[in-house]
Amino acid sequence: MSTKGLLPQPITGEIDHLLATNDRARRNASTFRIIFGWVLLLTGTVFSIIRLLYAPARNDPLSNIPIDAAEILDKCRMLNVQPHTPANFYERKQSDRFQAGTNPTLITNATIWSGRLNGLEQFTGDVLLDGGIIRDIGDIDREFVARLDDLVTIDANGAWLSPGVVDMHSHLGVHSNPGLRGSSDGNSHHGPVLPWMRALDGLNTHDDAYRLSVSGGVTTALVLPGSANAIGGQGLLIKLRPTTERSPTAMTLENPYSTNTSEYDPLHGLRWRQMKHACGENPDRVYSGTRMDTTWAFRQAYDKARQIKNAQDAYCQKASTGKWDEIKDFPEDYQWEALVDVLRGRVKVHNHCYETVDLDDMVRITNEFKFSIAAFHHAHETYLVPSTLKSAYGHPPAVALFSTKARYKRESYRGSEFAPKILSENGLQVIMKSDHPVLDSRYLLYEAQIAHYFGLPPNLALAAVTSTPAEVIGEDHRIGFLKRGYDADVVLWDSHPLSLSATPKQVWIDGIPQIKVPHVVDKPAFLQNIPKTPDFEREARKTLEYDGLPPLLPNHTSEGTVVFTNVSHVYARKGDSIVEVLGLRRGHDNGIVQVQRGEIICMGEASTCLELNTTGKPTFVNLQGGSISPGLVTFGSNLGLEDIQGEPSTKDGLVPAPLISKVPAIVGGDGAIIRAADGLQFFTRHALLAYRSGITTGIVAPQSQGLLSGLSVAFSTGSEHRLKKGAVVQNVVAVHVAISHSDNLPSVSAQVAALRNLLLGNGEGELGYWFEKVTKGKLSLVVDVHSADAIASLIELKREIEGTTFHPLKLTLSGATESYLLPSEISDADIGVILRPIRSFPSSWEMKRISPGPPLSDGTALSTLLAHKVTVAVGAIDPSLARLTRFDVGWCVDGGSVSSRFSERREIAWCERFSIGRSCCDSKRRAAGV
Repeated sequence: MSTKGLLPQPITGEIDHLLATNDRARRNASTFRIIFGWVLLLTGTVFSIIRLLYAPARNDPLSNIPIDAAEILDKCRMLNVQPHTPANFYERKQSDRFQAGTNPTLITNATIWSGRLNGLEQFTGDVLLDGGIIRDIGDIDREFVARLDDLVTIDANGAWLSPGVVDMHSHLGVHSNPGLRGSSDGNSHHGPVLPWMRALDGLNTHDDAYRLSVSGGVTTALVLPGSANAIGGQGLLIKLRPTTERSPTAMTLENPYSTNTSEYDPLHGLRWRQMKHACGENPDRVYSGTRMDTTWAFRQAYDKARQIKNAQDAYCQKASTGKWDEIKDFPEDYQWEALVDVLRGRVKVHNHCYETVDLDDMVRITNEFKFSIAAFHHAHETYLVPSTLKSAYGHPPAVALFSTKARYKRESYRGSEFAPKILSENGLQVIMKSDHPVLDSRYLLYEAQIAHYFGLPPNLALAAVTSTPAEVIGEDHRIGFLKRGYDADVVLWDSHPLSLSATPKQVWIDGIPQIKVPHVVDKPAFLQNIPKTPDFEREARKTLEYDGLPPLLPNHTSEGTVVFTNVSHVYARKGDSIVEVLGLRRGHDNGIVQVQRGEIICMGEASTCLELNTTGKPTFVNLQGGSISPGLVTFGSNLGLEDIQGEPSTKDGLVPAPLISKVPAIVGGDGAIIRAADGLQFFTRHALLAYRSGITTGIVAPQSQGLLSGLSVAFSTGSEHRLKKGAVVQNVVAVHVAISHSDNLPSVSAQVAALRNLLLGNGEGELGYWFEKVTKGKLSLVVDVHSADAIASLIELKREIEGTTFHPLKLTLSGATESYLLPSEISDADIGVILRPIRSFPSSWEMKRISPGPPLSDGTALSTLLAHKVTVAVGAIDPSLARLTRFDVGWCVDGGSVSSRFSERREIAWCERFSIGRSCCDSKRRAAGV
């Protein structure tokens, strides 16, 4: 048999060549050709048979099944699975966050607020913490307890026990404190839409604020990216305790990402992710756009996500029906997968959004793209449009609010203290948040206390910082409540949590006590009860009637007679004290104070005063057991010089800074000094709200970013304009300067040198004239300063100047965070201190060394200074918070930082320090300051 034609030509040619060179091979050529040919023929036949046997027909639907078909189908099945609690979750004996070596703890005889039954459940009982969870609550299984080794038992003695506080809007760890350039990781500025950014990737574990927040009872925080972008990225739930691993990952609560890599973990796909959105002024400002631009950025981004989602759904529909020949690679985009998951309902969206137009925009977008918003944050106008929120896709968003902070930009102008009350009455979930470090999250409970004061029911006020945020972030299966099987995040309080200055005695996170040596203050019995609050129903109705801007101008009745009834106490100034001049026994409701033409003409029991003749028909005001006192004074904010902080046209503006730039000759050149009186703005809502809150006098200095501010002015917060009688209480109060570290300023030593030069008489013109008054002790010098080192330099400077001029220098320190480190030196130098803020916080490096107070330390800056007989006053840093001055003072007294003697001396301290005339300070039988 010939093999020609069966073998390829190159092979047969090679064989012929070999045979030609070998006689013996040539003789056997025929045999070799035959054998080789049959081998090739049989091999081809075998392969053909195998192919025929195992290859399916062309029309067989299984012919194109990919090798990873099962994996693809599993992926498709997981696409729309929603996060949920595993069925056996409450059978766990140990938390996934349990730290080995943690002793079990039994808390006995506690008054328990559990968070259950819409916050209405409270009872007396015990709580057992073991394995990082609440193993038992109420009537404890004593036999089980007896078997526990190393049990720690704490007798609560009736103290209140609550779930840990949950802060649903925080920038802990991404806007770290003290604030430094190298630890500011809250915002990316690489585009308005960045859903792929993650707070986890910027979380600083060395933020000083963690332990401070824990000392306020905060156990869990939702750390969000900032609000520079329409879609700023993914937030992160963290527990605030330090971990043995010391890593950001170890702090996470139900981490949705894989442990040691960066991708979203499919095995953890049943855990909620959180995402930050922002609309309105912030993204508009950052990207020089308008609301139309930002809204389009949202729609464009969600359209991209929707296209990917639709492609995935179409792919999976074909895969599930076996149409493998019609599909190729699974459609996905690594950058957009988180936003696609929003459309699949697996991400909690947190939307920074203030104003009605923005709220309406976002509600329409939710309905266009069919996704839900977990909560609107800040949301200052939500109380005006509850029906808009209720029309959002899926469910109405919750609302996360400040209690009173507002009017810092235009979109917050209509913010109302009654918003929590109004929203709750409309069936919407209310949450109080810190936006830390905008507000110190250590005092998040304070926000709930103020919301309760202005009408939010007590059960909802406590829920607003515990169970409600836990539910909204999807973690109410393990935090926010005191229930069997929940995480052992528990706070034992020294008073009712809604009482002013309530402070933890101990905080447990994952069953681990967080305060090594708690400093506890014994509180009076009345602070163990829910505080009584006024009835603000009329004010809330007026707020709605006037679209958020109710009239605030005082209704002056100085020509007529006002009769205050049901008065319990009247306080007046006497010498250097404020004394009680009328006090009725508890239970009496017939105290009367009669005021005519601005002066008190009678006070006492009803039978004493009502027989007096009055001019005209009197106006009766029922104080419902309240008190009358001299008006309060505020200093430290820009109250009276601005209406909206972020709007230049509504404020006086910044004064020229001599150390930074040349002062224009038209304002006096380098010899100029600016007077705040010339820039006073009356009728601002900040001032009128402060007036309604008992603050009748404001002191404000010109705004500056440099050394020299100018001359402050004292003004009436309730006046319409400066030409009204009594509108300007004192035209010049003090000279104000500031010593601080700043990129825009020369060194601190240069600033002190400049101040020394002015105090030695080297100032020009009007500047020299006013500094001469200071050096002769006729006018106070107020220095805004925080650093103890800078304060020490000022103490030495005071001695130097007094040794030269032989006149006492009236020096007051404002801010003064670290002043408590030099209490004896400040007292010996006869220097006054205005603490602002009164609750210290390390917001900058020069404020790093704070005195935190209970439960972290025995004393505060205030108590330390007062113990050394330093004259101390309370200041404000924000005009919207000046109205809370009386709460700040009450917090100091109730918190045990000082005795009530402090509150009696406070107003006298203001008058002495600033040399305000008798028209302000002498209140002998005068009611003008009531």
